[in-house]
Amino acid sequence: MNHLVIAPLLLPLLVGIVLILTQRMDIRLHRLLSVVAVLAQIGLALLLTRVVSGGDILVYNLGNWSGPFGIVLVADGLAVWMLLITALLALFALLYACQGGDVNGRHFHALFQLQLLGLNGAFLTGDLFNLFVFFEVLLLASYGLILHGGGRARVRAGLHYVVLNLAGSALFLIAVGTLYGVFGTLNMADLALKVAATPEQDLGLAKAAGLLLFAVFALKAALLPLYLWLPAAYAHTSAPVAALFAIMTKVGVYSIIRVYSLIFGADAGPAANLIEPWLLPLAMMTLLVGMLGALAATGLRQQAAYLVVASVGSLLTAFGLNNPEGIAAALYYLPHSTFAAAALFLLTDVMANRRGEVGDRFEPAPAIAHAPLLGGLFFVAVLLTIGLPPLSGFIGKFLLLRASMEHVAVVWVMAIVLSGGLMGMIAMARSGSLLFFRTLPLGGAARPVAPAVVPVLVPVVGLLMLGIAMTLFAGPIHLYVSAIAEQLLRPDLYIYAVLGEHL
Repeated sequence: MNHLVIAPLLLPLLVGIVLILTQRMDIRLHRLLSVVAVLAQIGLALLLTRVVSGGDILVYNLGNWSGPFGIVLVADGLAVWMLLITALLALFALLYACQGGDVNGRHFHALFQLQLLGLNGAFLTGDLFNLFVFFEVLLLASYGLILHGGGRARVRAGLHYVVLNLAGSALFLIAVGTLYGVFGTLNMADLALKVAATPEQDLGLAKAAGLLLFAVFALKAALLPLYLWLPAAYAHTSAPVAALFAIMTKVGVYSIIRVYSLIFGADAGPAANLIEPWLLPLAMMTLLVGMLGALAATGLRQQAAYLVVASVGSLLTAFGLNNPEGIAAALYYLPHSTFAAAALFLLTDVMANRRGEVGDRFEPAPAIAHAPLLGGLFFVAVLLTIGLPPLSGFIGKFLLLRASMEHVAVVWVMAIVLSGGLMGMIAMARSGSLLFFRTLPLGGAARPVAPAVVPVLVPVVGLLMLGIAMTLFAGPIHLYVSAIAEQLLRPDLYIYAVLGEHL
């Protein structure tokens, strides 16, 4: 066994425990420990990427109990890709929080590390019940993070978030219990074999459990019509938490990709392609609704949150095409949309802090301090977020459209993706004009006091540079994600790696 597989779980767990036990330490030491831990997470993700880049699948059997009897962690191309995206995002969200936002509440750094534990565990687990467990870990940490700093609007949005996710957790348990009752296992590789051989009398229960799981993952991903919790929650929480939460919807997307390519994919016998009739229409409608929400938004935070919804629609539209090119397009677009959304949340906070009482609302206000610099960064963030050429968002959408050329729904995909892009361009052009051009004279009022601009912009620039790097290295990245897509469409490789001698 390669013990490197469990390291992304042990590191945030141990650091989180240390941070809790040393809560009275100087905040600067907490910041240093958190940043060093996240840098180590990036190093671990890069090491794992190097190991699995040749197509290897690493399996770690806890307690040396091999699957399907024991708890297994599985590091394949998709899981490691998600680990790397999460670690890079976490670094810049944490650097922004260390500018002072982490002192607005208790245990920020401990919760941040436990959130990473839940995220990493969800990506690495090879067992549906432990997927539920890691969902609960990341959700418990997210409950604390979303309320960090307090405030009536934040508590109200957080309450909706908590209630809906508790309902989702209950449905998750029902689905998992049903699958266990029918098949006697929750190991995903073992389930893939047993679902493919489902007897006729159990087929209805198996499909019902599979569709119930889809509803749970759709709630986590904010897929229509289960997206209503997201705009308020993301718009009212603190900027670094909203930036980190850009990966939260991707956990739902990851779960859909994992479960419905491995367990209910093309090789699932009578339950094959279980969600194919549902996924593509819902994804395209989510894209449209997200862009309509961005058009109707009254503030930049709310607009950024709706753009996250739209990005989920784009991602699942690509996966819903159910071909290697579509999956590769989704896997290229996933980190792009994550980094772009996080950068926009952080940049919004920087601008809101310099507009006084108006904040991020789309209302005229005195000119923002450092407007040329902030306006330039806003322009780059818009290019990335909306998918305009020549940056990575355009490449991702081009790959999506190219993958749809042979699909029966090509006309719908083309129309919705292109019209969604047009709506996003109109929405962001309106936002930019209101924020930077429709300004009021300063008069006798003092300009709002805000921290120095350069330190707070370092994380924003870092995230934008990741998007630009994805543009410059689009060829190698596309080759890498294409290999992951091919691996996902060969579930037998995953099954053999996990079960091996038990086949």
